[in-house]
Amino acid sequence: MKFTMTENAFETEENFGKLTVSGNDEYGFRPFQLMVSSIAVCSGGVLRKVLEKQRMSVASMTIDADVTRNPDEANRITKIALHYNIAGENLSEKKVEKAIHVASKNCPMAQTVVGSVELEETFTISE
Repeated sequence: MKFTMTENAFETEENFGKLTVSGNDEYGFRPFQLMVSSIAVCSGGVLRKVLEKQRMSVASMTIDADVTRNPDEANRITKIALHYNIAGENLSEKKVEKAIHVASKNCPMAQTVVGSVELEETFTISE
């Protein structure tokens, strides 16, 4: 990836399109938003695959991500709490809980921050 400085941000062009990143959310995505997005979406994607391999059908999934930052340490991310709201067929509490554990061990983005950022994952099964 190559990032080019603009007046208020940095930009990169990838196959899908242009990504603008800035410390000011008036000009682009903020770096912490991209980090949280990477972890949430990677975790959700791996979770979906794990559930489907276990013959649980996922009709829809939303992920709420709550971020805790420490202003005394360069405003670094200290905790990311992910809550999955999953709808589908053959979903059992016990199997989904196990699948989340397996998914977190297999998500490269989540594994990248192990030991640096606390990750908490919870879920709700909806109809």
